[in-house]
Amino acid sequence: MSASDIDPRIDPGANAISPEAANAAPSTNGASYKDTAVNKISPFVFRHPLTPAGAASAFDTVKNAQITQDLANGIPSTDQIKSWYSYLKGPVATSVKNEATATGNEFSALAGSRQAPAHTAANETPLTHYHSFFYTLLSWKNPRATGATFAATLVFIFAARYLPVTRYALKLTWMTLGVVTLAEALSKLATGGSLTSSVRPRKYYKIPKEALESTLDDVEQLINFFVIESQRVVFAENVAVTAAVFLATFLSYYLVKLLPMWGMALLATSVVFLGPLIYVMNKEVIDSNIEYAGKIAGEQAQQVRDIAGQHAGKGLESVKSYAGEYAGAASDLLGKSRQKIPHLQNSVKQEDFPTAPKTTLPSEPVAATTETAPEPIPAT
Repeated sequence: MSASDIDPRIDPGANAISPEAANAAPSTNGASYKDTAVNKISPFVFRHPLTPAGAASAFDTVKNAQITQDLANGIPSTDQIKSWYSYLKGPVATSVKNEATATGNEFSALAGSRQAPAHTAANETPLTHYHSFFYTLLSWKNPRATGATFAATLVFIFAARYLPVTRYALKLTWMTLGVVTLAEALSKLATGGSLTSSVRPRKYYKIPKEALESTLDDVEQLINFFVIESQRVVFAENVAVTAAVFLATFLSYYLVKLLPMWGMALLATSVVFLGPLIYVMNKEVIDSNIEYAGKIAGEQAQQVRDIAGQHAGKGLESVKSYAGEYAGAASDLLGKSRQKIPHLQNSVKQEDFPTAPKTTLPSEPVAATTETAPEPIPAT
């Protein structure tokens, strides 16, 4: 019995599928699922790769993968599901394990970079080990560790913005304490014993003194890092860094009126992490442009110095000419004043003075004087 025997209105050939259509790949809007998956989905996923070569390699890998081919061919069968499972269990698991190992190694290398640098500040001030740590972190020498830190920071900012973390913490606290209080009260009423005493530890946990001292030392080093760097920026130890901080604070002064605090934190985090990444990826181009700009600035400065030297030479010549003119005028004035003073040599003659003696004066003997004693005075 067929469907047409039950209902004559049903045409047995109306919904019949030809063998060619059954074997053909499923399609959407005239294009197969394979073409749709390869030509539309994959370019969207790899639209913003870090490098063109890496994007092409990743695209070819996804395009030629068995899973992509099976999904493009339609509904998977049992054998296809088994092949997917074996693929996920084999190459995918190996790749995930290798990536996890590499990420752990990079985090270990990042933690090991916390060593005090050999160089010091301009005034011989020793630097902290956080100088080396932040330099290694922001220079993308360990890309997995730096990328994970960047992602974690973004997640924390969005969580602080959209999740009521404080309310969740308070809710978890009062629920925990409420359950403990209710369980302890019911256990004492029912059995007369204490339920929490059976799970209470023998000794409460304490923070070891060594761990606390190590933490306080790290906090001290972190605070000193910001204190030292702020002084280096203020006293222009590196003019480029001081100029960059000036530009950042200048823009922040106006952006803080437009963006909320979480938006400012998101923008600052993106600039701090992505700025060095852009420089590392385009180091040659940026260095060449900086070198060219420095060369142009040097030429302009030399030209300004030459022009200033020329004007200074002209000014010096003008000063010398003015000084010569004033000196000549002064000498003329002195000459005129000398002519007005009468000559003493013409008014005084030699005959007006007496002649000096030509022989020595005769010496006369000096009479010797004798001293006589005073006469005694008679007594009365």
